[in-house]
Amino acid sequence: MRKFLVVLDDSRECLNAMRFAAMRAARSGGGVSVLAVIPPDEFQHWIGVGEVMREESRERIHAHYEVFAKWMRDRQKVEPELVIREGEVVPEILAQLKEDAEVGVLVLGAASGSKGPGPLVTQLTRSAGTLPVPITVVPGDLSKERLEAIT
Repeated sequence: MRKFLVVLDDSRECLNAMRFAAMRAARSGGGVSVLAVIPPDEFQHWIGVGEVMREESRERIHAHYEVFAKWMRDRQKVEPELVIREGEVVPEILAQLKEDAEVGVLVLGAASGSKGPGPLVTQLTRSAGTLPVPITVVPGDLSKERLEAIT
């Protein structure tokens, strides 16, 4: 089964990327992998404090993921999977693409502000020619109705 890999973060454009991935998966008989990356700099404290912070990060990720997962299950009839990795975001995305051969498309949300599409889109499109899968960049300002029409 072909899966759409989408990155879960706190950005506004993440919502449209999630919607797009779920709608495309539902219409094509595919799946959705939701990748959350915990940056290493969050745990540069004493060992005990770092472990508590790591667990709190995982709990936040699970809560955030469940909001999207419920919508995907209820509205799109897609059962997503959550993958949590620790490290720098771009290398972890690349590692996930390399490790999961079922991923067929990387879906990223693009910011709509004047500062550009966002760091993930900028960094990953620079290396798009060497990635093992195509990238779909979803505009952050696309309406739900437009997303439904194009998926």
